[in-house]
Amino acid sequence: MNQGLIPGPPGVLIDNMASETFQASRWTTGNHIFPTLIEVSDKAVMRRKRSWFSSDEMSISIPKVASVHIKTGLLWSTIIIESSGGADPLTSHGHRKGDARRIKELIENHQQGSSPSAGA
Repeated sequence: MNQGLIPGPPGVLIDNMASETFQASRWTTGNHIFPTLIEVSDKAVMRRKRSWFSSDEMSISIPKVASVHIKTGLLWSTIIIESSGGADPLTSHGHRKGDARRIKELIENHQQGSSPSAGA
């Protein structure tokens, strides 16, 4: 199922193709059975949300990302990624605070055209 993915820190799967995938905690609402995944590559940010009989994927290309907003709670963070095209923002809740910061860092680094370090 995780073809091409390398286990990283808890909750993080690193893809061989220079992208990172972050999984929301199963302890949060809506993520118990099918946790939301956010994948950040040098080309786009994608949110995958599965359910019993369907899958919902939403992506925003890196140059079209207007802002990344992180709302932190006691344990978990909500990530809101807005596009410059005015479409609905890409929203995901239940991520670890460190993962949320890493997602924001990756997006900002890809927008600047630099190659982010994998251990930050």
